[in-house]
Amino acid sequence: MSKADNMLSILWLLKKGKRMTAQQLADELEIHVRTVYRCIDALCASGVPVVADAGHHGGYSLLESFNEAPLFFDLEEQTALVHAAAFAQQAGYPYGEALERAIAKLKRYTNEEQLHALERRESGLEVIHPPASPRLESVLQVLEQSAAEGLTLRIAYQSGYESDVTERNIDPYGLVHWKSAWYIVAYCRLRREIRSFRVDRIRDWTHTEESFERPGGFSARQFLLKDLLPGPETQEALMTVRLEGQPQAINDLCHHWLLGHTLVERSADHVQFQVTESYAYTRLPYMLLGYGGSIFAVEPLPLKECMAGIASALAEYYETL
Repeated sequence: MSKADNMLSILWLLKKGKRMTAQQLADELEIHVRTVYRCIDALCASGVPVVADAGHHGGYSLLESFNEAPLFFDLEEQTALVHAAAFAQQAGYPYGEALERAIAKLKRYTNEEQLHALERRESGLEVIHPPASPRLESVLQVLEQSAAEGLTLRIAYQSGYESDVTERNIDPYGLVHWKSAWYIVAYCRLRREIRSFRVDRIRDWTHTEESFERPGGFSARQFLLKDLLPGPETQEALMTVRLEGQPQAINDLCHHWLLGHTLVERSADHVQFQVTESYAYTRLPYMLLGYGGSIFAVEPLPLKECMAGIASALAEYYETL
């Protein structure tokens, strides 16, 4: 076996709670006693609290407080876990407290030199995130558990800011974090189809006694992306949109998550996209208006008229306030 395998084997033997001598460990694993000494030294260097008692009834054991097996991660792996935890907290990960305990445990079971190195690396990356919402965290936990255990939920859902709240039973298939928002992809028993729901628009929820089985191979991520970004199999007609503008604004549009995949042609101050008609006259005008005078819609003409109508309606609205 490799040295790492020997170290793990020794660790699990000691975790049984029985004090064992080096010779007993060597006999159990069928390795040389000198190999045991080297592995014990390596375990101690990695932060494992191995206690060595001398005397007739002596041997090796673990501290009682060491309840979990240590993770044999090098500095880069430890740094990656700490940085990943920072991003997870920014996303509103539903098990934030458990994540903090795990990181604290990772730091606790490492030696002083490794801990100092890890803290230096940890301070080199920070993520700004809003204060955690206890309510959102509890909803995410309920949805995640229901998806994992196949339990149907009854939710009160508000589809829009001014929409009425409707109640429906859903079979949660999976959570997806997308563009700073959480979605639950679920089979809606009211509409009798798979849909995506914004988690922050779930006003209330209750457990039911019903259960379900998620379709084999189903991906909540792929469903949500397909719903947001129609693929080539869409039956809706496509149309060409030509825009002109400042190079920085053009570049920003070309890298936008909703437009990048529709890019046909571009230059420094000109770009051409191919999008569905429904998107061109619903979401796209609002996006382009956000760029102000940095972007100009060349064609189609109805897109320009749509943008002008939206701008006029907004101006009229604010003039009446």
